[in-house]
Amino acid sequence: MRLKRDGRRMADTKSGRDKQARDAERRQIQRDISEARERGDELEPTPDPPTECHRRGCSEPVAFSVTERYQEETGAGAVEATAFLCVDHTAVESPMNLDDAYEGYVFHVEPVAAGDGN
Repeated sequence: MRLKRDGRRMADTKSGRDKQARDAERRQIQRDISEARERGDELEPTPDPPTECHRRGCSEPVAFSVTERYQEETGAGAVEATAFLCVDHTAVESPMNLDDAYEGYVFHVEPVAAGDGN
């Protein structure tokens, strides 16, 4: 037996069942939104870097990640590109998009930790 909010008995009708289903769906959506907001501050897991150099035809082990952030030529906003390179290819790497540099422009090279924890 279902009761209305004021304690009276509620008739079991199709419209009543539809309303209950809509209410349950709305509550689920609100819970999903709330959970998504709570997770919004969590960082995405970073995938393991590749083991071989990004440059075509190079099978040397990765030693550095090279990242550049610049404004896209089309005006679509900032673009960030990262390449994992061996020692030799990192040595010849340089900023490529200085024409599209802006306040948030980034060019940095970071060593990649070896897979054995070193």
